[in-house]
Amino acid sequence: MEWTYTTIVSRAAVLCLAGFAVCQPLPPAARNTAASVAYVGSETCGGCHTKILESFRRTGMGRSMSVPHNMPLLEAARRKSRRFTNERLGRTFEVFVEDGELYQSESRTKANQLIFKTTYRLEYAVGSGDHGVTFITRRFGHLFQAPLSLYSRTGDWDLSPGYEHADYGFNRPIHAACLICHSGQPRPVADRNGAYHDPPFRELAIGCENCHGPGALHVKERAQGRARSPDTSIVNPARLGARLAENICMNCHQTGDARVLQPGKDYSDFRPGTWLSDTLAIFKVRTAAADTDLLEHHSAMKDSRCFIASRGRLSCMTCHDPHVAVGPEEAPAYYRARCLTCHTDAGCRLPALAREPQNDCAGCHMPKRDAAVISHTALTNHRIIVRVGQDAPATVSPSQPELEYMNAPPGRSQAIPRLTLLKAYGEIIERHPEFQSHYVALLDQLSRTMPDNAFVESALGRKLLYDAPGEATNLRAIEHLEKAVKLGARTASVQQDLAEALARLNRLDESIDHLKTALEIEPYDPVLHKTLALRLIALKKYPQALEAMRRYVELFPEDDFMRSLLEKAAAAR
Repeated sequence: MEWTYTTIVSRAAVLCLAGFAVCQPLPPAARNTAASVAYVGSETCGGCHTKILESFRRTGMGRSMSVPHNMPLLEAARRKSRRFTNERLGRTFEVFVEDGELYQSESRTKANQLIFKTTYRLEYAVGSGDHGVTFITRRFGHLFQAPLSLYSRTGDWDLSPGYEHADYGFNRPIHAACLICHSGQPRPVADRNGAYHDPPFRELAIGCENCHGPGALHVKERAQGRARSPDTSIVNPARLGARLAENICMNCHQTGDARVLQPGKDYSDFRPGTWLSDTLAIFKVRTAAADTDLLEHHSAMKDSRCFIASRGRLSCMTCHDPHVAVGPEEAPAYYRARCLTCHTDAGCRLPALAREPQNDCAGCHMPKRDAAVISHTALTNHRIIVRVGQDAPATVSPSQPELEYMNAPPGRSQAIPRLTLLKAYGEIIERHPEFQSHYVALLDQLSRTMPDNAFVESALGRKLLYDAPGEATNLRAIEHLEKAVKLGARTASVQQDLAEALARLNRLDESIDHLKTALEIEPYDPVLHKTLALRLIALKKYPQALEAMRRYVELFPEDDFMRSLLEKAAAAR
């Protein structure tokens, strides 16, 4: 079976086939989309485009990342330095400034006795401050999120996003998939979760080249007086077709339910002016009640009556100028002017007096709603509703959800790589088990058509390991996983699965070897450290087990169980 756009819904393709204006011929392609063209940094761009760069750096994107000791937030942090206890976690947190640097600490006290305390310097601040700022610590080449963030709505500190549901301490790694959107040019180490080169960023905040592509060719030709008309040495999103330009925005403003790199691609491979799907495929599970505001801006806009009535002419840049910061006082008039490029003042059903004092179109039709997964944060509803409480469009039956290819290039006859689709199903089946049968069927197909693919072999090994326990299936799982390693699989999860399969066969020494290999790849994974300690205990290698437990508690002092176990083991000696 061939997996094409006819098997996975693509509204963008439908729009193009309908002959909408968004599919008219485009200007000549920019030549800086080639992988060989180098980045030069925003400072170089600012040599000629000074005013534009100054304006951009006042926007949220231009302030997306900074260093805490060199930003206005530091003074706010000084004023808000505080100490408080989270009863659910049983932890006391403290934020303080020392020698001009910002620090966070986490501790636990029992019966007035300090059980543990960890303190880290905050090296990077992520976020413009429009909603809030979270922080990054760094140690031994790895970046981690700090447990507290500063929220703008409350003007106070609270648990960072995600910490409401899990106890990460200072050990939540920062994925490259996150920093590619929150920073200018991150430098992640391939196949190493949370590991980065030194320095970890070529450019901290989002810069010119995130949207215009690498600038070396443009700078060179301008310096040599070789500018062309039209200038194809650099991407100008305003000159791209609406759908192609939106791919730049979708890279960060369209999350979906699964974001899967295409085979052989990395996040840094995307070049503005090319289709995002060549690098990254975004999938969304469509149900009858699909409505969310958290980084679903593009799909929400396409669900809007405005987009549909405009026959696809409405786009991100209809309302947004990435170079201009619009303050809260200016916003009503600024966005009202955008609305009036299509609508008329007479089109509003409310009498003029009812629209006072600001006559705020967006305030009524794009109201902010609390983001359920991020505390103290409200995001704009880009579905452009007619009235508050208006239901989301019912696109499919709730009993028959569909997997929609969100960034399918309109009008391009391109099959979805089956490996990409397998990874997408793998990402969503825990939350959407109704896709389990799709995953199993496709994996079975790929086991025959791609027998020498490392990812397929590792997926086959994991399926056998967790779906069909038993000695025979464990042996088959080991065969697949070992083959995956020989074919180049370099992830800690493959080594972890191998360790589990071997342990089930009581081959504990071999299991420990693979756990150690996994820890070389993911040195800050608590599950790997804990499993290693317990396996060493099972082998009665008590000195090694004790050392492994000490290392675990040093890295993850918040784990009461392992700390208690270490105390008992130390006392027994």
